[in-house]
Amino acid sequence: MTRRRAGLVVACVYLALAVFVYVHLWADPSRRYLVDGGQDQHQWEWFFAVTARNLASWDSPLFTTLQNYPLGVNLMANTVMLGVSAPLAPVTLAFGPSATWAIVLTGGLAGSAAAWYRLLSRHVVSSPVAAGVGGAFCAFAPPIISHANAHPNFVVLFAIPLIIGRFLLLARHRRVWRDGTVLGLLVTYQIFLGEEVLLLAAAGLAVLAAGYAAARPDAALAALRPLVAGTAVAAVVSLTLSGPALWFQFAGAQSYASLIHGPAGNDVQALVSYAGRSLAGDAGVAAALSLNPTEQNAFFGWPLAVLVAGVAVWLRRIPVVLPLTLVVVVSAALSLGPEITFYGEKSSYLGPWWWMSQLPLFESVLESRFTLVCVPAVGALLAIAADRVLEMSWRGAPARVLLGLALAEALLPLAPKPLVAADRPDTPAFFTTGMWRSYVRPGRSLVPVPPPDAADATALRWQIDAGLGFLLPEGYFVGPVGPDRQGAYGAPPRPTASLLRDVRDSGEIPAIGPAEQAGMRTDLAYWRADAVVLGPHEHQDALLRTLTTLLGQPRFVGGVWVWDV
Repeated sequence: MTRRRAGLVVACVYLALAVFVYVHLWADPSRRYLVDGGQDQHQWEWFFAVTARNLASWDSPLFTTLQNYPLGVNLMANTVMLGVSAPLAPVTLAFGPSATWAIVLTGGLAGSAAAWYRLLSRHVVSSPVAAGVGGAFCAFAPPIISHANAHPNFVVLFAIPLIIGRFLLLARHRRVWRDGTVLGLLVTYQIFLGEEVLLLAAAGLAVLAAGYAAARPDAALAALRPLVAGTAVAAVVSLTLSGPALWFQFAGAQSYASLIHGPAGNDVQALVSYAGRSLAGDAGVAAALSLNPTEQNAFFGWPLAVLVAGVAVWLRRIPVVLPLTLVVVVSAALSLGPEITFYGEKSSYLGPWWWMSQLPLFESVLESRFTLVCVPAVGALLAIAADRVLEMSWRGAPARVLLGLALAEALLPLAPKPLVAADRPDTPAFFTTGMWRSYVRPGRSLVPVPPPDAADATALRWQIDAGLGFLLPEGYFVGPVGPDRQGAYGAPPRPTASLLRDVRDSGEIPAIGPAEQAGMRTDLAYWRADAVVLGPHEHQDALLRTLTTLLGQPRFVGGVWVWDV
């Protein structure tokens, strides 16, 4: 079988696996919702819809006031993934953002696997089967599948292996100007796919280069000059192309200094347990060891940990094996956070992340995600091991069988199960039939109750189904908060928004007096609101009674309660 034909077969297998992972979503993309992703699907569909609208109307794709009106949202400072949302804008306009969501996720898994296969087959191993095993792990490993519920920026990773491949060509003294220019174009594209991934990849490559230089200093010294020259060319190309957008991200309207997270390191136990959507996983155990289903950032299982250690010892004479192992060890250690946790109990031991988090840009990274850097390193080690097994002669049959069983024992329990999806509630007719136009003038906002946030972003879907025709206060995005302009999810809540969210969460009706009524009027004026709308909700009765006390009697129109303010 030729290399091209083998690659085609492997790509088809990857596509089938990706469809299998999203089979419940593809049952009806316009209605199905990935339930383990929280409110993120609403957010991402909104990103896709707004990008398509901005491009179609020749507006800037970097900023909008459709959320957080009247201040707006710096889209470049959010992960809108212009690298896919812009090219797929025609799909979004023709079929809706839900179709784009399904295509990006499914194509991201399959395309990333194919890109890793290409890198491994061209630069690391000779066997298509071995490269296929490594590529499958790189794209379908448990941390990737966890993010596949809600974070396409950690699923669409096909530019990263292309970037690594271009570095390898530079190290081999290829055409510096050409390869440096291509590298700059690839880095620019990755910036518009996701900068956090690029930062993580850069950290992993730095560790790999340091390990390789320590193991083979002569080869590293020979590769230094073309690498430095090519990287300089790439930097000039990338900054020329992406510089204006990056300036707007960090210094434009509604930009922020950094996104501060609380400590979010992996529990040591999480490194060797199984994820909720792995074949051998237990959802309850995984939930106890992670922030949420989309942040199960380790969960490699004991068999794989033992296998990787064994491969590192067995194949240590292969030049790249120990540097790859170093990447795994360093990244796993960084993922443990500033204070190492053993089985749910904080220890007194500081992790290396305590020092790493002091560096610029890294303070905005969720440290548990450093296990994503382990994934391609482990995938490469597995490919090398599989390649060596397949190269064994018939006399080595017992060893081949033994190693094949070890690979199966480590990888089969990690095989992904289809992600959970369910039908989402229908959008009220008030939005889908255009009834809202009788209440909201151009340039004015509609206030859903409560205003959208990270806990409930349903109103973003209502806005999409209304053709993005009205403006929303507050929302689900990242923007500046406080005098230091630290990044936070959502806007600093107005008093009325906080009051309504308390009712939403508790179902209890608060005491309403002149102060609350005056605060409501002030907030409505700030939001430049024309209408307040209460749609179907678990605590609709409590919200309705609260709003009636605040605003008077509403009208029931198109499946929602409306206050014309």
